[in-house]
Amino acid sequence: MQTAVVWFRDDLRVTDNPTLIDAIDAAERVVPLYVFDPTRYGESQYGPEKIGRHRARFRREAVDDLRAQLGALGGDLFVRRGDPATVVPELTADVDADTVYTQTKPATEERQTATRVRDALPDTVGLERRWTHTLYHPDDLPTPPTEIRDTFTPWRKAVEAEATIRGPLSAPDSISVPDTIESGSIPTLESLGLGAPIDDERAVLRFQGGETAGKERVETYLWTGDHLRDYKQTRNGLLGANYSAKLSPWLAAGCLSPRWIKREVDRYEDERVANEDTYWLVFELAWRDFFQFQFRKHGSDFFAPDGIRDVDVEWRRDRAAFHRWANSETGIPFVDANMRELNRTGYMSNRGRQNVASFLVDALGIDWRWGAAYFEAKLIDYDIASNWGNWAYQAGVGNDSRDRYFDVLSQAERYDTDGEYVRTWLPVLEDVPTDVVHRPWELSHTEQIEHGVELGIDYPDPMLDLEARYREL
Repeated sequence: MQTAVVWFRDDLRVTDNPTLIDAIDAAERVVPLYVFDPTRYGESQYGPEKIGRHRARFRREAVDDLRAQLGALGGDLFVRRGDPATVVPELTADVDADTVYTQTKPATEERQTATRVRDALPDTVGLERRWTHTLYHPDDLPTPPTEIRDTFTPWRKAVEAEATIRGPLSAPDSISVPDTIESGSIPTLESLGLGAPIDDERAVLRFQGGETAGKERVETYLWTGDHLRDYKQTRNGLLGANYSAKLSPWLAAGCLSPRWIKREVDRYEDERVANEDTYWLVFELAWRDFFQFQFRKHGSDFFAPDGIRDVDVEWRRDRAAFHRWANSETGIPFVDANMRELNRTGYMSNRGRQNVASFLVDALGIDWRWGAAYFEAKLIDYDIASNWGNWAYQAGVGNDSRDRYFDVLSQAERYDTDGEYVRTWLPVLEDVPTDVVHRPWELSHTEQIEHGVELGIDYPDPMLDLEARYREL
């Protein structure tokens, strides 16, 4: 093969990237390509934008880092803007490529885009797809993805007993690219219709996009900080950089491979300690895999209001109530603090995500898809399968779906016992006593004035009697 195009998507790395490595092995010249598709930066069908400022900046940084990584190998990354179904065939013709290599993913829109690219290529040009983003390869599963059960635990036990995790592939030593075409510039956030995000000093991390930053985070969390030994015990934290690994943004953009992370965990267990905490990180990678394979099985059914279980639910479509939730104005401090962190930083703890989702779908009865779409816009670590799968799960219409709600008030008192998290994100509650900081409506009017927070003026009245609502569920 003379020339191959490597169309990067959510696999922005050179280590353990079968798409890139197979193309280099097969062709004399390789044309690495990334396409900024303007349609991904518009509004979703539910209203919010598809990609918000924090994730857009992370993606732009990841593309820039990929260009630097390829440059260190003697190559380059060719960047274009437009519809991939137009851009990829045009570049393929310009370089007279024989084959296009690209990542394949199970989500509906991504598969449709790849199909449109394939249909736009001439018959003489092949499209080679590679599965690059899960811990287990679908070919190695004991049951094909289209036939797996819809419950996680039996699936996990089966793959742990019967499947093998492939070792990560090393980065290529070098790459040969043509020097006859322009590299292209990486679009600014402004040219994509977005402004620069504001960095909040309260953020758990300044998530920097790219494989380089992702590997540095692994180095900091596992090796320098030695935090993995306590991972399961601390993972429900709310404040600070190291209560959890926080690798999800790099996994979502494909800056890190789950197989490479697994190898680092194995090395940690060999050199430091192996316990339930170290296993738990791999356990959560398996959860991530499960949703990827479930999307391969169920496809667009995950976007239906009744989910993959065909549950008969009448969802409310109250925009005013939804906006109070989204804008951290519910009057329930634990919900508002988490939503404010999301809005200001693009990130929220797993514990927070479960609680705000439960509040929206269980307490308010709002269409869960509105919440999933809002998370799509705001989260740095947005992944289609994980996001929509988890929301469907919480709404009772997805996998392993819950038959009970999260009691937000008791969750707040358990995981934010001293109120530090709520006070961090809602400084108006700074002087409220700890015993009522999660229930400020229990303060008398005189006590509210004494502690500097008048409900309905300084902080919203609760939008519903939450405890009464829970008695109805």
